[in-house]
Amino acid sequence: MSRESTAQRESGVHGHYVDGEFRAGDGDTFESLNPATGETIATFRRGTERDVRAATEAAERAFEQWRGLSYIDRAEFLWEVFHELRDRHEELGEVVTRECGKEIGEGKADVTEAWHMVEWAAGNARHPHGDVVPSEVAGKDAYMRRNPRGVVGCITPWNFPVAIPFWHMATSLVEGNTVVWKPAEQTPYCGQVIAEIFDDAGVPPGVFNLVQGHGDAGAAIVEDDRVDTVLFTGSAEVGHGVAERVAAQPGKNASCEMGGKNALVVTAEADMDIAVRAAMMSSFKTTGQRCVSTERLIVHEDVYEEFKREFVDLAERVAVGDPLDEGTFMGPLVDAEQVEKFHEYNETARELGVDVLVDRADLDPGAIPDGHEDSAASAADGERSGSYANGFWAGPFVYETEWDTDKRCLTEEVFGPHVALVEYSGDVDRGIEIHNDVAYGLTGAVISEDYREINRYRDRAEVGLAYANLPCIGAEVQLPFGGVKRSGVGAPHAREAIEAVTERTAWTVNNDEEIEMAQGLSADIITE
Repeated sequence: MSRESTAQRESGVHGHYVDGEFRAGDGDTFESLNPATGETIATFRRGTERDVRAATEAAERAFEQWRGLSYIDRAEFLWEVFHELRDRHEELGEVVTRECGKEIGEGKADVTEAWHMVEWAAGNARHPHGDVVPSEVAGKDAYMRRNPRGVVGCITPWNFPVAIPFWHMATSLVEGNTVVWKPAEQTPYCGQVIAEIFDDAGVPPGVFNLVQGHGDAGAAIVEDDRVDTVLFTGSAEVGHGVAERVAAQPGKNASCEMGGKNALVVTAEADMDIAVRAAMMSSFKTTGQRCVSTERLIVHEDVYEEFKREFVDLAERVAVGDPLDEGTFMGPLVDAEQVEKFHEYNETARELGVDVLVDRADLDPGAIPDGHEDSAASAADGERSGSYANGFWAGPFVYETEWDTDKRCLTEEVFGPHVALVEYSGDVDRGIEIHNDVAYGLTGAVISEDYREINRYRDRAEVGLAYANLPCIGAEVQLPFGGVKRSGVGAPHAREAIEAVTERTAWTVNNDEEIEMAQGLSADIITE
């Protein structure tokens, strides 16, 4: 199959994958950095409008032939992708960890989730599709079927650089669409490997296309007339801009999954071991950089002191270190911008008078992994506006405060290990009230041994994903993944993605020799 040209390999600059070929592109270059070391992993070309146009034109040309295949035949190509992902599990898991900083167990799980998503989408090709609907007229058959929309533009984030692209692409492709994908600029090498996987799997030219780059390349995909649907996962600020631009283009759809200010409610009836473990995983896995990470822990007064003592003890000791070390729980933040944002919100919390319980935001030199101590950058180095060229290290920042929606640190997403403990009194409704008192509604959890409290949370929590006696992380691929309120417009995942990338047609067929209408409408033609 196609591989990068000799000139590309010798230049050390990776380009794009368009119409079944690796192409150099003519944009400026940018680098992928290892967030644990600040070292350059690889260099890439930024996608330009011309690169995006070439990709969307290739996808448009390939669409008719691709949609003409059966579901089963399209799925066969995806099964090849599935096997490639499994065969390259260790390699790609390490690439994920090196490029976005999540610890190696999470890096490998990212790849596992990707092949699970492909398995679901390809397997779904052999399941029943459409609905047979009874007609009120005995001589008619009525049913619904779906057709692919065309070219799907996929824009994905850096924190799940393998899994989330396959949320978007696997279902889109099996349903008969073609794809133009822009991965996050922080994780382009993951995109490069995925393009190699599609190439090795023999997916026909133009069916899958990759354009590297920054936000301007994503904007070009959104604005391109050849793109029929946009699937987006990322920040609320960018996602709502995408949704607004798509809404201004008649006939184009968007499904956007965005961030949250997620909360975990610990009631008086909670199992404390489950509560603390769920809170630790929800708050600090992926160094708090999941869209489902918990930044608010809402705890009943009867168990508040016990919970605080145990949670703070673990937060003080949780292992921050080399993400390639299996003994690490938290790796670095992804880049300098995220470090800066994390410290800004920590400082905002202090200015608002919170009681800081854990402050490992600036790691002591001894806490930074061996080999990085002399060069790791943090706020303590006086470089908060500097390059952070040698690793983006940070630890947990935990505080307690009364609930107050005027405190920005309680209502705005930080996307880091920044966690507020809020005590509540009364019944579970008060905890749910605080839980819902933000503009977001992606995910949340309740920890309780009382099924009535769990059911009350189930019925009243304003979220798209809800958990009981579990962390807020670890969604399974067969379930929709999307939020409500400011957290989402649709759910570009699993069965909900099918809704976004297909058009539904209601068919009615007359099997009789005469025309008989519904609602008693006469079919007689009256003449003068």
